[in-house]
Amino acid sequence: MTTKEKEKVKKDDYEKALSAFDQAMKTFHKGDFTRAKELLKTFSDNFSSEKELMDRARVYLTICASRQKKEKIQLTTFEDYYQYSIMKINQEDYEEALKSLGKAGEMKPKEGKIPYLMANAYCQMGETEKCLEYLRKAMQIDKFFSTLAQNESDFEPLWEDKKFKLITRMT
Repeated sequence: MTTKEKEKVKKDDYEKALSAFDQAMKTFHKGDFTRAKELLKTFSDNFSSEKELMDRARVYLTICASRQKKEKIQLTTFEDYYQYSIMKINQEDYEEALKSLGKAGEMKPKEGKIPYLMANAYCQMGETEKCLEYLRKAMQIDKFFSTLAQNESDFEPLWEDKKFKLITRMT
């Protein structure tokens, strides 16, 4: 094998290593620490000669392990579920926020801030019809949510929507 061929093989191996590491990082940044840990271990097994990337992989393996050991949060009261939902919305974990809001809504069905936050989560998910459905429910409980929705930047994508304007009486 010539020097040029050896360099090409080395370059191809490095590109494969980089691609594998990149895939692990994408998974890590999505918050799937279990899968990221698997990908990083596979990377470590297959590309141990890539010292710089191996150093990074070890750091991220440690982070994955610590994040997998998260404490289970005990939610018992309406306020627990409500605050947890806000945290999940801020983390952009809308599915988990909606589950928690559902439980809070079962505890206090006449609490308008629950359907309002559900509308917010659905809006962030791009589910306009469900967003408007829950926004309508919130405003049936308290008209104040109409004013809030008209000024809440999370609803900005809907501000020019005819249905949104009709529901919030914005003309």
